[in-house]
Amino acid sequence: MDYGSDSVRSVIINAANGEEIASSVYYYPRWQKGLYCKPSENQFRQHPSDYIEGLEITIKDCIKMAGGENAAKSIKGLSVDTTGSTPVAVDQTGKPLALTPEFAENPNAMFVLWKDHTAINEAAEINAHATNFDTNYLKYVGGIYSSEWFWRKMLHILRTDESVKNAMHSWVEHCDWIPFLLTGGNDVNAIKRSRCAAGHKALWAEEFGGLPPDSFFSSLDPILEGITDKLFKNTYTSDIAAGHLSAEWAERLGLSTDVVVGVGAFDAHMGAVGGQIEPYHLSKVMGTSTCDILVAPNKDIEGKLVKGICGQVNGSVIPGMLALKLGNLRLAILMHGSRISLHGLWKTYFPNQKSSIRQQPLL
Repeated sequence: MDYGSDSVRSVIINAANGEEIASSVYYYPRWQKGLYCKPSENQFRQHPSDYIEGLEITIKDCIKMAGGENAAKSIKGLSVDTTGSTPVAVDQTGKPLALTPEFAENPNAMFVLWKDHTAINEAAEINAHATNFDTNYLKYVGGIYSSEWFWRKMLHILRTDESVKNAMHSWVEHCDWIPFLLTGGNDVNAIKRSRCAAGHKALWAEEFGGLPPDSFFSSLDPILEGITDKLFKNTYTSDIAAGHLSAEWAERLGLSTDVVVGVGAFDAHMGAVGGQIEPYHLSKVMGTSTCDILVAPNKDIEGKLVKGICGQVNGSVIPGMLALKLGNLRLAILMHGSRISLHGLWKTYFPNQKSSIRQQPLL
C-alpha cells in the first residue's frame, strides 16, 4: 500500500519475480472536496477515514482482480509506505482524535499532510533554539529543521488548539499508524515506530540514544514538557514485522491472520527500494514532490555530515546501510541544475566511488 497526497494505491506483487498481479487506486473523497484545507493559509489536513476506506477498498479490489479467495490464500505479507512527515494527535489507545465524535470535524485533530506549512514560525524557532546547546541535535538532518516536519507541526497544533492539547496523548506518523491499525493495536506505547520517519523527521538518532532530551523541547516551549515520555525511544527498520493482521482486519479484507504486517516507511524511501537501489547508486524518486536517495555502507561515511539534506539515517532505506535523502526539489530545479550539484556532493563524500543515477517514478 502506497499512501500518496491524493490517493492510496495498493498492488499485489509476486515476491519471487516482482510481477505485478493486480493494482487499485482510491482517491480520498474528503480531500477531493477540499475539506479541512485552507490553501491560502498553507493548511492541508486529511481525515483518517479517507485512509481507512481506501485501505479496505483497494486491497479487496486487488484480491478480486487477482482471482478472489484463491489469490487471498497466497498473500503472506502487507507493507505500507506513506507521505511524510504526516503526523496526527492520538489518544492513549492510539486512535486519531478525529475518529472520536468530539473531534470528527476538527482539522487540528486530523493528519497534518507533509506539505502543510502552517508552522513556518515554529520551524524557525527550533532552528534558532538548537544553537543554544553544546550538542548539535540537527546534525543528522542537514543542520536545518524543515517547516514540513514532525516537531514543528506538533508544537503549532498544541499552541493553537487547547482542546486537542488536552486530549492528545501522543503524536504519530501516518506510516506508523497504518500497521498499528492493521495489527489491532490498542496501546499507543506498543506502536513500532519507523526508523525512516523518526530519523529523517523527528530528530531521533542512535548517537543521542533516541530523541533529544526532554529539556531540549521544554526549554523551547513549556507546553512540550514531558512530551518525550509520551513518544518513543526505540525505532525499527522495515524488514521487521509490526505484527500479524488482526482478526477484525483479516475478516474485513478476506485474508488470514497469518499475514505479516511490516513496519512502515516513507514513500520516497520505498520508491528507492522499488527502483532497485544499490550502494553508490543515486535514486531519483518523482511523485508530488521529488526526492533523491543514496545508500552507502556505514563505514564509508562514518564521521561525515552532509549539510542541507533531509537526513542521513542508518537503515531508513536498506537495513545496515546509511541512507541520505535530499528532498522536495521542484522538477524545474531537478531538470536544470540538481544533477550538477548532486554529482558535486557525490565527489566530495565518495571521491573513490563511481556514481550512477537510476530514475524510479512513484506509483
